[in-house]
Amino acid sequence: MTMSHYTGPGELLLAPPMLGDIIVLEINAGDKWNVGRDSFLAHTSGVHHEYKPQGLSKGFFSGEGFFIYEFTGQGLFWLQSFGAIIKKDLVEGEAYFIDNGHLVAWNCKYDIERVASGGLLSSFSSGEGLACKFKGPGTVYLQTRNLNAFATQMKISTASG
Repeated sequence: MTMSHYTGPGELLLAPPMLGDIIVLEINAGDKWNVGRDSFLAHTSGVHHEYKPQGLSKGFFSGEGFFIYEFTGQGLFWLQSFGAIIKKDLVEGEAYFIDNGHLVAWNCKYDIERVASGGLLSSFSSGEGLACKFKGPGTVYLQTRNLNAFATQMKISTASG
């Protein structure tokens, strides 16, 4: 992966590669944010990021793949989404389920959990019936659209039309 570095003075305009929102988050020393592979757009010089592996089940079924970004340091970072970005603040002990492929960023723990009935084989082969269960305290940002589902729908629409 490559990354461009810009220094001022001047103005830098950012745009996501797909239709969606851009938000800016502030990170302070001691904070840690995890960001989905397609959600990172930019950060200021005081912010550090690493490409970190997540576990096997999260890699297969979270919709984010085997690697995510981990942000630390102090400064600002920008996130992008496919569709709108929704912020969900979780209090201690609160749980919140997010469907695969809708994650943007989070600073709390999560597990992959089965949330619907169906055959075991079909659930594991398709990821259907599995969702990301976040546990508070913390904050989760999610996107209203799923790029993989949209791409699949476009293929079906163009094939039948």
